[in-house]
Amino acid sequence: MDSLTQACLGAAVAGVVMPRLGRRGLLLGAALGTLPDLDVVIDYGDAVADYTLHRSFSHSLFVLTGLATLLAGGTRLWGRTRALATFGHWWCLFTLCLVTHPLLDAFTTYGTQLLWPIPMRPISWSSLFIIDPLYTLTLLVGIVAFMIRPRYHRTLVACLGASCLYIAFSLWAQASVESRIARELAERGIEPVDVLVQSAPLTALLWRVTAVADGVALEGWASVFDGDAPIALTPWPLGERWRGAAQATANGRRLAWFAAPYLRYRVSDAGPNAERLEATDIRLGLPGTHPFVFALAERENGGEWRAIPSERDSEGRPDLDVLRRLFARIFDPDVVPVPPPPAPEIGGETATDALR
Repeated sequence: MDSLTQACLGAAVAGVVMPRLGRRGLLLGAALGTLPDLDVVIDYGDAVADYTLHRSFSHSLFVLTGLATLLAGGTRLWGRTRALATFGHWWCLFTLCLVTHPLLDAFTTYGTQLLWPIPMRPISWSSLFIIDPLYTLTLLVGIVAFMIRPRYHRTLVACLGASCLYIAFSLWAQASVESRIARELAERGIEPVDVLVQSAPLTALLWRVTAVADGVALEGWASVFDGDAPIALTPWPLGERWRGAAQATANGRRLAWFAAPYLRYRVSDAGPNAERLEATDIRLGLPGTHPFVFALAERENGGEWRAIPSERDSEGRPDLDVLRRLFARIFDPDVVPVPPPPAPEIGGETATDALR
């Protein structure tokens, strides 16, 4: 989630766990809530490493629990704080403020390595967008109320509980859309490799559906107000012909571990008689405007691909018209939030057959 939301969550948790700290507790919780994201200042060597190692060790439940234990022990050694609470109480404060950060991140699509250093794929439940105003505002209301009257923290408790209920609602809405799309794909005879249902930008009322089948990503939108209306699916090519060459590189394999099968491959010009092989994480952003594009290899005159230090590019950001259509789509199933790709890019029989 964004830094403001994480700070609000940390502050809210601190205010609920140890209200006797008053406004100082809010500041402490906000600082702890943003601490795990300081890993963004680390340079891991190239763009793919920076991308896939974010939310790793700094978001590990093991690491953060250990850090909380050290902080609680150090706090008990400091004379000014020793009398405020027991070691166990301090430990609960530090642990909950720290571990709620990666747990909340895991509800987004990016992926969070909660169990680092265990070598497993990042966890991403995808029920929340990285910025969700309703979730954040719920926490802010409780924090402001606590700041006005620190001794009366029931409002903060209620708002923190309401934020948890909002997450529960997002999981219910996601499960409902997953059931709809599974039924529709079966009726159309489509057997996808995988299906991703994730919240649309800024809201849990609209959901983006991505089904990967036969080298094509079938993209659609579903609202909690759609009822049983069919989900329109638009084919977007994934450039499967380049997948082998991309995954022959170390960075290509790393990206496949991190985001496959939601990767699109393409070749772009890199100068006179030169080409560049790129991979795009299609989970993030919107179709046609994905922010994470990585150069993996280059070749000249159609020769062999040569791995290069990865560089990050972007396909741009959606404009205001797209955002307006997204919000209109919540209530109107006939609205198309994102225009389909140009016809020549759809890719012949594969895309056509996938929609039959």
